[in-house]
Amino acid sequence: MEQRVLGDGGPKLSVVGLGCNNFGSRIDAAASAAVVHAALDAGITHFDTAEMYGNGKSEEFLGAALGSRRDEVVIATKFLPRPKDQPYTPGVLADRIREAAEASLRRLGTDRIDLYYQHYPDAEAPTEEALEALDELVRAGKVLHIASSNVSAEQIERSAVVSGEKGWARFTGTQIEWSLLSRAVEESIVPAATAAGMGVVPYFPLASGMLTGKYRRGEEFPSDSRLARFGERFAAGLVTDENFDKVEAYEAFAAENGHTVTELAIGWLLAQPSVTSVIAGATKPEHIAANTTSWTLSPAEAATVAGLGS
Repeated sequence: MEQRVLGDGGPKLSVVGLGCNNFGSRIDAAASAAVVHAALDAGITHFDTAEMYGNGKSEEFLGAALGSRRDEVVIATKFLPRPKDQPYTPGVLADRIREAAEASLRRLGTDRIDLYYQHYPDAEAPTEEALEALDELVRAGKVLHIASSNVSAEQIERSAVVSGEKGWARFTGTQIEWSLLSRAVEESIVPAATAAGMGVVPYFPLASGMLTGKYRRGEEFPSDSRLARFGERFAAGLVTDENFDKVEAYEAFAAENGHTVTELAIGWLLAQPSVTSVIAGATKPEHIAANTTSWTLSPAEAATVAGLGS
């Protein structure tokens, strides 16, 4: 599988990464291991987890499943900000980051985190506090690269300025929700990341399954689907006539070119110059094959697909 470097000086990632958010919540250790092994066999070297996934079980299951093959992959994990009910005082976020990193290292059974994300920014703590704590972890060798997630363009710009002024480790990438049905990030966040020398790692590339073809206009959601689990309130913004019109247009374009709409959804993101790797989750080994596209869209094809959703 093709690999790309994340931003300026980040780790080299397989263009499709395995999202491990289902480990420890929807699937157990054995099923998680089967998915991990299928991903390794497919050439995936980018494994994305977080301390919050499965209340830590995702990291445990991933570390155990990788076993002796740990050095062949890039492990990305994420720390949470301080609890919302904990008042901010100087240093509390830095302590949270240090404690979270140590706990993730233990659960993963490793001596370093290849790519460490700030899962969500802290609304009150200064940018300097998080970046200084992360820089300490990098200098200690416990973290190799750092990145952001779920941030605004302004936060991306501010972090780049602070890191540059202080000489601290800088964010090499940012993880954002981005798909053919969720394109608001293209207005300011993606350009800000590119200007800051950061690679982009999209998550939810299949729009909770809308871009897999499993949902049909006017039909009940499949019982084992994400939208069925989370209910109508969650699905309201996705299951619209406008989105079904787009999905049907994407399906037609994909079929004309001998591909599935899933392959189109991932291939289109990988055709964006800012994108390094696309995160796709899986609960079964067979999902790996469906998410591992070999469709390389030309700039003209990518532009045509973008226009179908206008």
